[in-house]
Amino acid sequence: MQDDMREIKCRRIVNGYAYGKIIFSEKPINFLAMIDLTTGKINDENHPLFNISIKDKILIFPHGVGSSVGAYSIFSLKYNKTAPKAIICTSKTDIITASGCAISNIPMMDKPEIDLLEIVHNVTSIIVNSNDSKIILFDDTIE
Repeated sequence: MQDDMREIKCRRIVNGYAYGKIIFSEKPINFLAMIDLTTGKINDENHPLFNISIKDKILIFPHGVGSSVGAYSIFSLKYNKTAPKAIICTSKTDIITASGCAISNIPMMDKPEIDLLEIVHNVTSIIVNSNDSKIILFDDTIE
């Protein structure tokens, strides 16, 4: 592995592979109530990601909250081409997010072996390889 990469084991929830820029939140997301399904933008003014789009990003957050209809909201994001490329829950995955990713074929993992909050601010790109239960972080700080 190159010096500017770090491999982290996670628990696989939905198989798949994705590469992209990350978007990170320390707060949970309610996919039904907090996201504009046509743009992928967080529309809750009280959320730290307010007015930021999750479209084509690797979404890293603790877990989902809210109604079971949130799974269909994730499917709508995929249908509208505004979904994230992959999702990583920093804690245990909730059933809403897991089932939404499963029906939408969005790679998903949870329970990273380290606290991503400590290192995520130095990361530009990430590979999600849930087939092999790992993510690969690319560190900005190494030249």
